[in-house]
Amino acid sequence: MRIFILNGPNLNLLGEREPAVYGHTTLADIEHACRQRAEALGASTDFRQSNAEGDLIDWIHQARRDADALIINAGAYTHTSIAIMDALLALTIPVIEVHLSNIFRRESFRHHSYISQAATGMICGLGAKGYELAIEAAVSAHGTGHSSRGR
Repeated sequence: MRIFILNGPNLNLLGEREPAVYGHTTLADIEHACRQRAEALGASTDFRQSNAEGDLIDWIHQARRDADALIINAGAYTHTSIAIMDALLALTIPVIEVHLSNIFRRESFRHHSYISQAATGMICGLGAKGYELAIEAAVSAHGTGHSSRGR
C-alpha cells in the first residue's frame, strides 16, 4: 500500500513558526515518524510539501494513479481552495484530512474546511501524532474499501 502525504503552505516552517500553536516538531520529524508508522503497518509513504496550490493539485491528480490513500494537511488552503476540494473529489481512494491544531478552537475563518467535503475523515488538534493516526486510518479505510467520500 502506498500513501501520499501532502502538506500545504508554511508547513515547511514547523518547529520555528508559532510553536505555541504548532509545537516544536519539524516537518522532517513528522516525515520520519510517518515513514516508520507506515512501514510498521506494511505501507510506504510519499511525503511532500509545497507552498503552491497548483503543486498540491498536481500531486492529488497523481495520487489517482499512484496512491492507495492520501493524507493531506492543506494548511490555509483548507479554508480557501475550492480547486483542491475539486481535485480531491475526483479521487476514489481514502482521503484523511489532518491539522496539527484544533481548527475549531481558533479564529472563526478556520472553522470551515473545503477539504472536509472530500475527505473520508479528519484528525485535528493532536499535533504531530495526528499524522500517525491518519496513517492508521488510511490503512484501515483502504482495507475496508472506503472511498474518499466514505462510500
